[in-house]
Amino acid sequence: MRDDVTRGDGDDVEVSALAINVAIPEHLQWADVRRDVEFRLTTLNVRMLSDGRLAARAYGRPTAGGRGAYTSFRVPDDPEIAALIDHAATRAAAMWAGHRGLG
Repeated sequence: MRDDVTRGDGDDVEVSALAINVAIPEHLQWADVRRDVEFRLTTLNVRMLSDGRLAARAYGRPTAGGRGAYTSFRVPDDPEIAALIDHAATRAAAMWAGHRGLG
């Protein structure tokens, strides 16, 4: 391990993104179609990019059942979903700040 990391000086460690998975409450879930298969979107993957901006994609399962492919969908421009993403990012920041290390 590098000396600067063991001393706690992590300025030289490049973190390209942080990612969290967020369950979409049932009343905010939606359906979308990809390759003629309808998916019910139930999970958001939210990333905080190195410049501090957030990026989000939605994931779910085919409405007809089965596992389906791990296919991402665009998140709609919806104020309630934007608020969910903001709240989740704020909660994740607090959780990251309180980490207790490995193991």
